Amino acid sequence: MGEDSWIVRNRFKNEPGTALVPPSAAPPYDTSEAGERRPFLFLPDTSIALINAENALINPSSNEAGLPAPQLTSEQYSKIRKEWDTRNIRAYQIAHDQNGNEQLLVFRPADGPRGWDLMIQMGISTAPLKAIAWRQLTIFISLSLIALGAGLMLYLSILRKTLTPLNQMVQTVEELDAGKLDHRLDTSLGQSEIDRLAESFNGMLERLEASFENEREAKEHMQRFIADASHELRTPLTSIHGFLEVLLRGAAEKPEQLNAALGSMLGEAKRMKKLVEDLLILAKLDRTPAVSRSETSLDTLIEEMEPQLRMLAGERKVIFSLAPHIRAMTDRDRIKQVILNLFHNAVQHTDPGRGTIHISLSALAGNWAELRVKDNGPGIAPEHLPHVFERFYRSEVSRVRNRQGGAGLGLAITQSIVEVHGGQIEVDSTPGDGAAFIVKLPILAADAPSH
Repeated sequence: MGEDSWIVRNRFKNEPGTALVPPSAAPPYDTSEAGERRPFLFLPDTSIALINAENALINPSSNEAGLPAPQLTSEQYSKIRKEWDTRNIRAYQIAHDQNGNEQLLVFRPADGPRGWDLMIQMGISTAPLKAIAWRQLTIFISLSLIALGAGLMLYLSILRKTLTPLNQMVQTVEELDAGKLDHRLDTSLGQSEIDRLAESFNGMLERLEASFENEREAKEHMQRFIADASHELRTPLTSIHGFLEVLLRGAAEKPEQLNAALGSMLGEAKRMKKLVEDLLILAKLDRTPAVSRSETSLDTLIEEMEPQLRMLAGERKVIFSLAPHIRAMTDRDRIKQVILNLFHNAVQHTDPGRGTIHISLSALAGNWAELRVKDNGPGIAPEHLPHVFERFYRSEVSRVRNRQGGAGLGLAITQSIVEVHGGQIEVDSTPGDGAAFIVKLPILAADAPSH
């Protein structure tokens, strides 16, 4: 009988320990020194079996050679075969053998040239796999905990180092208040982001300090302004009130006393009217520092004012030195007011008979014009020079008002007008040698001197 007939005859036998090998093949048993016969095809903790077309288990592995092969239900085997047909092969299955051991089963088709419809089932115990998985998981968790601990230690050290400058900044901020804005943060802490934050914060503190300082100065100026304005308004009102009482007591029936009282009252009323107008001008310049500008010839403007200025000067000598063709974008009426205020200030502080007032206009490099009004009066003491442009400020020598009066607002108005035009004003004076008020205004480029 040949090998083929032997295979067909023994194809569906389910005898323990019997392998589907022809008789001419090598014996499937290994004989040890003790004479124990064990199949050499099986490894420990493994199982192997064949599944025939009827989904029956054929030739399962021996318990002595390995693990017993788990047997699934016919429906499960049919499902596996069906998955093969749809080419959606499920490569494994978890099952328990008769001893309760969990195995991982792998199935492969075993079709042959003779139309065998067999399926190979090979299993391996999951216990060693689980042990390896648990061991690796334990190692992973241990290493993770060690790495986490080391990372936390390193992170806390870095975090502490990073938070140190922030704590210093918080401490500095807590020490700040409206009266202690001169504190500054250290900008050399060694961390670029923190240093940049400190620089920005210092800039903000500087702006806040400047704002509070400006507010304080503005408040002081306003209080002084209100006090001076009240005083200046009270004086003419007191005079008018006194003259009215005199008239009511019978002076109105005497023409000489009546005319004197009315003249004095008219003078005080004019001075009070002038004070109110000056206050309104200052308020307008403070509220809306803008003027309506047009192209103006400064030398022509001063020449037009010459008759008026000579009339105000009286017996005083007036000298004009005007450079021609100096044009600027100005408000003509405001510039006239600047010239009148400076000229009137010079008239007030010069002798009516021996006084000399010099008005000069020249062009400077850099598109600037210089208007200078100089007198030969007593001059201004050095301690008064920083305050001459303050509102209601008068030096002691000029504190007694003359007939024209003076509330100390003319120079303040002049400074505001000049600054609105983008210029600047300054004073140069030596006691006993008169005073010179210098106004610098921007002019059109074509009028600048060439060098």
